[in-house]
Amino acid sequence: MRFLRTLPTSRLVGLGVLVVALLVAVAMLAVTASGGGGSKPPAKPLAQAVHDSLTAPKVDGVTARVTFTNKLFPSGALIGSAGPVLMSGGSGRLWMTGDGHGRIELQSTAGDAQIVWSPTDVTIYDASSNTAYHATLPAQKDSASSTETPPTLAEITDLLTRVGVDVALSGAQPANVGGTEAFTVAASPKHDGGLLGSVEVSWDASHAVPLRLAVYAQGATSPVLELTTADISYGAVASSAIDVAPPANAKAVDLGQLTPGGGTTGGDHATVTGLAAVQAAAGFPVTAPDTLVGLPRQDVRLIGASDAPTVVVTYGQGLGAIVVVERQAKAGSGSNGPLGSLPTISLDGTQAHELATQLGTIVSWESKGVATTLAGSIPTAAAEAAARELR
Repeated sequence: MRFLRTLPTSRLVGLGVLVVALLVAVAMLAVTASGGGGSKPPAKPLAQAVHDSLTAPKVDGVTARVTFTNKLFPSGALIGSAGPVLMSGGSGRLWMTGDGHGRIELQSTAGDAQIVWSPTDVTIYDASSNTAYHATLPAQKDSASSTETPPTLAEITDLLTRVGVDVALSGAQPANVGGTEAFTVAASPKHDGGLLGSVEVSWDASHAVPLRLAVYAQGATSPVLELTTADISYGAVASSAIDVAPPANAKAVDLGQLTPGGGTTGGDHATVTGLAAVQAAAGFPVTAPDTLVGLPRQDVRLIGASDAPTVVVTYGQGLGAIVVVERQAKAGSGSNGPLGSLPTISLDGTQAHELATQLGTIVSWESKGVATTLAGSIPTAAAEAAARELR
């Protein structure tokens, strides 16, 4: 949740697009899970299965057909009846090189999208709005990937043990994913998981290549987000398939540089922390009670440019935390900015905009000259109750 606490409001416009796109980029590959039949690899302990994949020969590149399914957003809740392709889903192609460069092209009736990434940055172009979002990725260690030594079996076992303190792991389940022998592992939070049920990852048993990524909400039997592909092939990929730039007339949105700790760089003044210091420096009334719907306040900070300061308040822990973003409302705006097209609700007489999804809720409103956005992986009723406590 630290990333959300430190993200300037001006960059929240593209956050949903970035999260979905990074989900695609991190997964890189997926193969249709329903591809039946086929042989399965011999059963192995999870640590051994991971180690064998990481020590297998690397591939020069990957080409595949891609289908991205997104059931996170209610139909018509965003732009138009379908929304941008990254918000409503689509299909297309994937190209990835062996040195960490790649591109995914998605098409749908709502418009196309291009996601291009490298070890240093990622660019997401949404054709429906002719907007290109760009983010700089954390700097990597100064070592050539070709000479890096894969982790030992003992190191992997130790890592899985530490992860297992907070995450329940299913173990490596032998599978056949779209005709490829694979292992599948499901991971679910043991506590403070919000509305997240589990995440499933399948990878090629013979290569360190992900084959499927799916995200499930609590109690759901089908994924909310899923990336799948078909016709996958390994081999060198031409740079011309990767080096595709957005149109010259596209609107550019810089999402800043992501730090290893999950924050972003940017802004022209130092971050101010602590309730008293933030209230003194904000320049507008700051609402940050000690608790919110029973969750204790964890952090208060002032971020962003000095001419557009933003207050970020965090309540609770883990994925079940609530993040509250406050800024001075623009004169005559009355639309809650980029969230103004969302469905409206009433907070005891104050009009608010709400986006309710299977993984969380966002509520945005303006009151007493302050624009407030509340977000959390919590049920709609809890989000609305928290909003009423703040207004």
